[in-house]
Amino acid sequence: MLCDRVNASKMISKALLAVLVSAAFVTAAHAEPPREFQVRRTAKNVPYGVIGDPAKLKGPAPTLLIFAHGLDVMRQQPVYTEVATLLESKGWISIIVEPPCHGEDARADEPAQLAGWRHRAEQNEPFIAAFCAKASEVLDTLVDEKITDPDRVAVCGTSRGGFLAYHFAASDPRIKATAGISPVTRLRALREFTTIEPADKADQLDVAKVASKLVGRGVWLSIGNHDLRVSTDDAIAFTRAVVEASARVDQPDAVIPVELIVAAAPGHSKIDQAHQRLADWLVAQLAPAK
Repeated sequence: MLCDRVNASKMISKALLAVLVSAAFVTAAHAEPPREFQVRRTAKNVPYGVIGDPAKLKGPAPTLLIFAHGLDVMRQQPVYTEVATLLESKGWISIIVEPPCHGEDARADEPAQLAGWRHRAEQNEPFIAAFCAKASEVLDTLVDEKITDPDRVAVCGTSRGGFLAYHFAASDPRIKATAGISPVTRLRALREFTTIEPADKADQLDVAKVASKLVGRGVWLSIGNHDLRVSTDDAIAFTRAVVEASARVDQPDAVIPVELIVAAAPGHSKIDQAHQRLADWLVAQLAPAK
């Protein structure tokens, strides 16, 4: 009985921490009703949220995978899925996949959320690769069930979710466009990782290191001009790395599909109209072939 109480207390503490960590993106002035969505599972029991009604689709739909927090937090804080609402009216389906150390992936014997990422990195656990494998399994399920058009798939994420979005796009060639709203791009920019030893355990996961794997895909990023939580400078450096990897000597004037928006915003929060700008960009990137 005592063990049950301790475990329950840990789960409550993790849930409260999730709310506190995400507070930068949510204010009382912008409080919204909870986001309702279906929760489904893959054959291997990976949970995922579905925004939009697959039963109403006329065929496989353009699909956006969204990463930010666990399903419970994503339900209570729809600020993370505003883009899904904008895309739903255009016939898109949006899918939520839980990050490592969030939701059902949290473990009672390790720290929660980003502290859990550091713990797994210190244990040499390939937690990013494991997450990407789960996300690909979800995508496989959607394609097999003819919910998703495999030629029109994009991924986005907010903050830590943006970090995962870029890694996932690099790992799965079906992703045609990838985006981050105020994304983490370098783990040691985060206070949770500043003292990790050796530093390489974090540095090897910097998204700039997968820049070459994003060549030819649309890459989008928005961030405040003085975001000290995830580092505006690191975000800019990441997009420059993708551009440099994409540039070709024989085609110096070719358009490189990388878009960066740096704008005024308070601290670590989304820029004005971030979701609308992202939705417009996604629709243009995944427009049906003529």
